[in-house]
Amino acid sequence: MQTVLSIGTDALAYGMVLFVICIGLSVTMGLMKVVNLAHGAFAMIGGYIASYATRDMGLPYGVAVMAAVVGTIIIAIPLERLLYRRIYGAPQLTQVLMTIGLTFAIIGIANFVFGPTLKTIPLPSELSGPVSIGFRTIAAHKLFVIACGVVVAGGLWFLIERTSFGVRLRASVDDAAMAGALGVRTAAIYAISFAVAVGLAAFGGVVGAELLPIEPYYAMRYMVTFLVVVSVGGAGSIPGALIASLLLGAIETTGRYLMPEMGEFFFYLAVIVIVCIFPRGLLGRAQ
Repeated sequence: MQTVLSIGTDALAYGMVLFVICIGLSVTMGLMKVVNLAHGAFAMIGGYIASYATRDMGLPYGVAVMAAVVGTIIIAIPLERLLYRRIYGAPQLTQVLMTIGLTFAIIGIANFVFGPTLKTIPLPSELSGPVSIGFRTIAAHKLFVIACGVVVAGGLWFLIERTSFGVRLRASVDDAAMAGALGVRTAAIYAISFAVAVGLAAFGGVVGAELLPIEPYYAMRYMVTFLVVVSVGGAGSIPGALIASLLLGAIETTGRYLMPEMGEFFFYLAVIVIVCIFPRGLLGRAQ
């Protein structure tokens, strides 16, 4: 029973980390129609900022998380204005080449500035110990990650589906020219959406650093994983990204527990089966 609980908790925590990081990529790919292969690089930047803030500056964990999110957005805004704005509506190959080039540039800068070693983010005492639930204990950090995933899912769904900003975003995606003629500032909408996506990536990179360690090749190491989650869930679908993250997280975690040498095999086998049955993803919209 303890093993089942451990697998379930680890799977849920891992799935929520994937969701928090990948949902921003799902937004940029599904709603903004931008294939942003540099998304993982922004998660990495957030992790580096939080690591530096806690280990070198001695800031509390909560302050470091906020600094990571805000700092990553500040770094990303000029990139959105100078680079990403030029590829909105461009062919997907152009988007892939530009964003993969940006990824390699960020990896090179991270190697030069921080070195090639892993960077840890010290947890506060409240999150580093176990929490007793009945006769069993669960790591407090894993419960924290799960709670973060639930809050992000609910907050982002409300933002897109129940606010005027969400209405303007969906209008800009469906017909940018018509939305602009009706007074919607599409450039500002895209910039804000990009900032939200980048901020979520940074947040996920920090809270998930215990499960996805921060190092210079983070962006390349997990790029395929992030793309797979978005593809399986359906680009632009918040429920789809959540279901895909939890499902694939459960499959990979269970595989690593029961058959460590074949954990990734079951992960990608599940991806192949799902994509064959649901070519647009589990909850993807018809284009």
